[in-house]
Amino acid sequence: MKFRRWIVSLAAMLSTTLALAAVDINKATEAELDGIKGIGPATTRLIVEQRKSGPFADWVDLTRRVKGIGAKRAAKLSGEGLTVNGQPFAGAADATANTTKTAKFAAPKPAKADATPTATPTTELGKTQKP
Repeated sequence: MKFRRWIVSLAAMLSTTLALAAVDINKATEAELDGIKGIGPATTRLIVEQRKSGPFADWVDLTRRVKGIGAKRAAKLSGEGLTVNGQPFAGAADATANTTKTAKFAAPKPAKADATPTATPTTELGKTQKP
């Protein structure tokens, strides 16, 4: 019984920690933005400059207004805890799926070096003859 309480307490602490780790791009200070892995001083300056024009409406708005942040980088930043209006990047799964599909179909498989079939004599009924 004590073990279950311990597990429940641990889960509650982890969920609280994860909730506190989320950084909303429209409300974050420069220090908080710099604390996100993948955002350096240059990107922080771009974000702060663009926020002067108004808050980011969503992730699409962010990727359009901040040079250097596309779908792939947005997915990584979202994974590090960055949100836009409290929402994580929804295209992360789509971006991963598209990358996988592209990689899968981009390069054709090379032909086998020895792909010539060997002839096997057959009888009238289609059975192979033994030599």
